[in-house]
Amino acid sequence: MKLLITGAYGQLGSELKELENQFSGFDFIFTDVDSLDITNENAVEDFFKKTRPGYIINCAAYTAVDKAEKEPEIAERINAVAPGILAKFAKQIQAKFINISTDYVFSGTANRPYSEADEVHPQGVYGKTKLQGELNSFKENPETVVIRTSWLYSAFGNNFVKTMLRLGAERNNLKVVFDQVGTPTYAADLAKTILSIIQLSEKNVVNFVPGIYHFSNEGVCSWYDFAKTIFEISEINCSVLPVLSDEFPTPAKRPHYSVLNKLKIKDTFGIEIPYWKDSLKKCIEILKK
Repeated sequence: MKLLITGAYGQLGSELKELENQFSGFDFIFTDVDSLDITNENAVEDFFKKTRPGYIINCAAYTAVDKAEKEPEIAERINAVAPGILAKFAKQIQAKFINISTDYVFSGTANRPYSEADEVHPQGVYGKTKLQGELNSFKENPETVVIRTSWLYSAFGNNFVKTMLRLGAERNNLKVVFDQVGTPTYAADLAKTILSIIQLSEKNVVNFVPGIYHFSNEGVCSWYDFAKTIFEISEINCSVLPVLSDEFPTPAKRPHYSVLNKLKIKDTFGIEIPYWKDSLKKCIEILKK
C-alpha cells in the first residue's frame, strides 16, 4: 500500500518519515514544495496518476499564525485551496484522504474540552483558512478524515519546546503567558496514531470512518506550565514568570482555551493516547542526544 505524505519537511512529516521502518508494509512517498506543488491542480492530478497512492496524508500547512495576517492570500492557497485539490484527486484515484487541521478553528472561549460537533468560530486568518481547508476537503471528497490537533512540537522544525530550551540556556528568567490553556501534542504520537489507523483499517481491524477527529496528548496545561515542565525535565535553571496575554500583544489573537475532547478518535479506532508530560520527556531525551 502506497502512502503519499505532503509537507514532508515539517514537524509531522518528519516524524512520519522517522516511523517508515516501523511500518514496513507501506511504501512511503514523501513530498514537499520542491517536489509537488499542492496548489497546482494539474501537478497534483499528474502526480497522483503516476504514483497512485492508496492514502494521502496532507501535513502541508502555512503555520506562521501572525504572518498569516499580512499574507492571507498565501495562507489561503496552502491551507484552504490545496486540501480541496488533494481531496478531489484522491477521490478520482479512489485513495483515502487525511487532512491535518487545528484547534484554531474554535473561538477559544469555551470552558470545557471542544468536541468535533462544537460550533467553529476562528478568530484569525490562520484559523479561518484551516477551517476552509476542512470544508473544501469534505466538499470535494466526503470520504475525508480531518484530524485537528493543538500545540504541536517535535525534535524537528521550530516549536515552543526548542525555543524554551534555547532561551532557558541563555537567560535567568522568562515571562510566559498563563491565561492560554490547552494541550501540547508530540508530533511523533500523532504520526504513530495516523499510521496505526491506516494499518488497522488495512487489516480490517477497524473501519476507516470519514469525519472530523481531535487528537492531542492527554491532560491540560497553560503555556506557563508547559515552560516550567520543559525546564524541570531538562534540568535548566531558569525562572518562569506567569504573565497575562495582554503583555504580549500579537497580530493574531490566540485562543484562551483550546483543550480538545478526544473520545471520538479513541472510541472509533481503539487507540490509546499518552499523557503530555510523558511524551515531552521522550522528546527532550531525543533533543539532548
